[in-house]
This record gives sequence, C-alpha cells and structure tokens, in this order.
Amino acid sequence: MLRLSTKGQYGVRAMFEIARGYPDRPLTIKEIAERQDVSVAYLEQILGKLRRAGLVRSIRGPGGGYLLAREPREIPIAAVLGVLEGPVAITSCVDPREGCIRIEHCVTHLLWKELGAQIEGFLNTITLGNLLAGDVGSPHKVRTVLKRASKDQNSQ
Repeated sequence: MLRLSTKGQYGVRAMFEIARGYPDRPLTIKEIAERQDVSVAYLEQILGKLRRAGLVRSIRGPGGGYLLAREPREIPIAAVLGVLEGPVAITSCVDPREGCIRIEHCVTHLLWKELGAQIEGFLNTITLGNLLAGDVGSPHKVRTVLKRASKDQNSQ
C-alpha cells in the first residue's frame, strides 16, 4: 500500500521537536536525534532541505540549534512533506515529474488523481500547531503519545 519514506516520517518528527521549543528554545541536531531515535547524519540532510525551503532557521554558536521560521500553526504538514517527498502522487501517472502516455484513455487516472488531492488536502489542514495540541486523529491516542513524549523529554 502507500508509504512515506523515512525522510518524510523523520522530517515531520524533527519538525515536531523543533516546534516544541518554539519560539525561543533552539534544538540541536543531537537533541532531536536522541529524542526521535534518528541518526544525526540523516537529520543533517533532512534539516538542510527544510532550512533551504525556509521552514526552519539555524542559529550558530553556543546555545544555537534549529528554530521554526514561522509559528507552528502556520506550517502545514503538507509543506514539510512537500519539501522532503515531493508532490503527492499515488501512481507515476499523476506524478508531474513522470507523467503517463495513457492519461487520455486510462480508466483509473482520475481516481488516483482525486485520491492524491484528498490526501494533500488533508495534510494541508493539519499544522505543527495541531500536532502540538494533540488535535489530529483519535484525540485519546494522540494525547497519550504527547504525554509519553513529554515524560521522555523531562527525564533527560
């Protein structure tokens, strides 16, 4: 079935951690890596892309690290995934980078195109602010995960 790459998954998780420090607590790559169990080298690649896209900014020197470039409620998950994964394309025929010669005669092209639009639409309605508030999906499940993350952070 459909799967995001680890780049997309880890990117959203890293942005969540950075959002937790917004607006005045920069996080180092090492802190993010430890909290999310991701390699520092992989995070450097991911955060470099997000920085070049203007979603995060880096502060050098002691006390430096990464901060969101905008408020968490202004950064939709679709923006993060768009930078790291590219456009939502369920099949190669709806991927603008690939295209398909059968579009005019394909019985399923519109189905895949609409499914991609629905996914992208949903991801545009969920922001980092929603993730921070636990305001997505099953409320009980998300709040449980957030409480666990908070306990883990406080025990460090």
